[in-house]
Amino acid sequence: MEKPDREQRHRNRMQRKKEVVDKAIARADQEQGLILVLTGNGKGKSSSAFGMVARALGHGMKAGVAQFIKGRSDTGEEAFFSQHDGVIWHVLGEGFTWETQNLARDTETAQKGWAVVREMLQDPALNLIVLDELTYPLKFGWLDLTTVLTDLENRPPMQHVVITGRAAPDGLCEAADTVTEMNDVKHAFRAGIIAQKGIDL
Repeated sequence: MEKPDREQRHRNRMQRKKEVVDKAIARADQEQGLILVLTGNGKGKSSSAFGMVARALGHGMKAGVAQFIKGRSDTGEEAFFSQHDGVIWHVLGEGFTWETQNLARDTETAQKGWAVVREMLQDPALNLIVLDELTYPLKFGWLDLTTVLTDLENRPPMQHVVITGRAAPDGLCEAADTVTEMNDVKHAFRAGIIAQKGIDL
């Protein structure tokens, strides 16, 4: 008799869960463009954002990507998405700050990059925009947070924006609709394994 009892308990739990989920779905009756922040020290922030680009393309949407900090253009994601007419891709950085070691140039590069982003944020044809590693120019003071938040607020109503990078500032998180913090439990790099194509690049 134990098995039927277990099945009934499972059925009862799933019925209660379904009621909770159904009520939550019924309450969610708004539709709007979202700001999503993917932050934390763990791996996968940019990968998650590019997954949303793929998802948007699957729905026939148009996406834009603006990469701050990274100055390389040989990543797998750019090689793949650059083949799609529905994606606009901008590499706006010159490399990590410890590589450039030039505050004035880094600031100028970030501000020129934001001018490109501002045009993207004013384009209603772009349904999804990824601002990859935007948190670093904000953290280092190369970009003004108030200016960034104002431009985000003034974007088209149904435009979604995904922002990635460690140490997202509090003001950005407060303005966001969804914030995910990825934790670093273990990383191959600390064991001496270089970045791998298809995984890290």
